[in-house]
Amino acid sequence: MYERLKGFRDFFPAEMAARRAVVDTVEDVARRYGFREIDTPRLESAEMWADKSGDDIVDELYAFEDRGGRHVTLTPELTPTVARMVVDKGQELSKPIKWVSTRPFWRYEAVQQGRFREFHQTNVDIFGTDEPTADAEVLAFAADSLTELGLTGEDFEFRVSHRDILGNLLESFEPDVDTRAAIRAVDKRAKVDYDEYLDLLAAAGMERADAESFDDLVAGDDLEAVAEAGNEDVNAAVDNLRAVLDAAEDFGVREFCDVSLATARGLDYYTGVVFECFDSTGEVSRSVFGGGRYDDLIESFGGQPTPAVGVAPGHATLHLLCQRAGVYPDEAVTTDYYVLSVGETRPEALRVARDLRERGHVVETDLNDRGFGSQLSYADSINAETVVVVGERDLEDGNVTVKDMASGDETTAPFESFPGDAERPTYDDFA
Repeated sequence: MYERLKGFRDFFPAEMAARRAVVDTVEDVARRYGFREIDTPRLESAEMWADKSGDDIVDELYAFEDRGGRHVTLTPELTPTVARMVVDKGQELSKPIKWVSTRPFWRYEAVQQGRFREFHQTNVDIFGTDEPTADAEVLAFAADSLTELGLTGEDFEFRVSHRDILGNLLESFEPDVDTRAAIRAVDKRAKVDYDEYLDLLAAAGMERADAESFDDLVAGDDLEAVAEAGNEDVNAAVDNLRAVLDAAEDFGVREFCDVSLATARGLDYYTGVVFECFDSTGEVSRSVFGGGRYDDLIESFGGQPTPAVGVAPGHATLHLLCQRAGVYPDEAVTTDYYVLSVGETRPEALRVARDLRERGHVVETDLNDRGFGSQLSYADSINAETVVVVGERDLEDGNVTVKDMASGDETTAPFESFPGDAERPTYDDFA
């Protein structure tokens, strides 16, 4: 017997029904904000990630040499791909460009809570505007997606920061600091002990005393204090963060946003406001998802300067959050109608099934030539709401039997006029 690969998952119908309900909710929110669906290749040049996401990602790629001698990889995330697409067609597209995509990705990394080697995300991106309103709209989309799923402000929080606050504040302490390495250290702050964190800052070029003072400012999350301690660039970044939070207030989602300057996001291409979503109770111990601004990426791909901001809810961690909060959809298949055929009534039964399907309902019929009892048991197993019995005896009287599976009540309805004009005929319509 073959075993499933570690870090990869099977989804059976009941599980898939719940996952589909979540994805449909998130995508519907994106649609209402005007995001347009795209799809992208599962295989890309490996250099796109080695160059744009930093060396840390190289060992995580499912990379190989293809038959043409090209170094390719299964895509580990979407942002470089959509950047490539904007470079390719950006001049032909109206700005802002607003795209949404749901698809799988692959990373060869340790499997743990909410983290798999094949995972699914819904990516939402805006290209072509650097206005704080765009950052706030991404926050609003994310918040609305969560509340549409049934979550409240007691269930989640957005920890919002600004990469330029961190970068310029670091340089105000030590002009020669390795900013990239120091920001990566900040990103690991909650994952390592304090001394190890200070050692990482020291390795990036900071004196220990400066590292401690820097951390005091970061941990305090006091924008006034940061502005006073920083240079003009720090102040500009603080003003930008405040403008985004003000816009988030106008979108109605400021209540979900907490300033958290230690939130850095690990990928190197982030440039401005960044944020991560966390479970407010801490039961889901890792970030649920995150996003932010990446204004330089399009230009680095050879395109025109194009500001951009996006977010990518991961389905596995979103599942954990919804499950913890008790709002994850039931993992169960549902069926509107089961048309049960008794005797030589297949043409009549299939006519009823066809008419119901034309109304958009989920309808099953017998495919195994089973008896009445077996068909009824199967209908129960697929959670059929209504069973329509098309039997020889009922047809002799010009009727079908309509059975409500929840109550067990049943009645008859005229065969020739069933389902008739009713969009969703049930037992109650004929009782």
